Amino acid sequence: MRNELQLDAIDRDILFHLRQDGRLTNVELAKRVGLTPPPCLRRLKRLEDAGVITGYRAVINPEAVGRGLEVMIDIEVSANDLKTVETLEETLSSYEEVIEFRRMYGRPDYFLRVAVADDAAYNAFLIGKLTGLPGILRVESHLTMKKIKTDD
Repeated sequence: MRNELQLDAIDRDILFHLRQDGRLTNVELAKRVGLTPPPCLRRLKRLEDAGVITGYRAVINPEAVGRGLEVMIDIEVSANDLKTVETLEETLSSYEEVIEFRRMYGRPDYFLRVAVADDAAYNAFLIGKLTGLPGILRVESHLTMKKIKTDD
């Protein structure tokens, strides 16, 4: 049984406002959620200590840093031995183009989200890094037409 932290409406409101702007000062956050700063800070610390809030980060515009093309990739593997699977996961995780990497239940075996500059850069990634890796059986690419909703 998990020892889950019970979140009330104020906790959820704090999380909502921090997802919108993680740089809010405690004073501004307290004002938005209807608390004074000391109890707001205590709640924030409790959420951090409990692992509900795991960090703060800057959201970078991919186009501004030359990574405007995002490709979703399904990968199926043919490997059954643990060493090949571990090596494959380690290798794929090390690529800077890979911005998300998940092992899936069922098919595909893995899901990658890759960010590159353009079609030529994606082709170079696909041919130069993915093709020929031991254990990979099939690679299927999906290009995004339009982002509807994302938490990134």
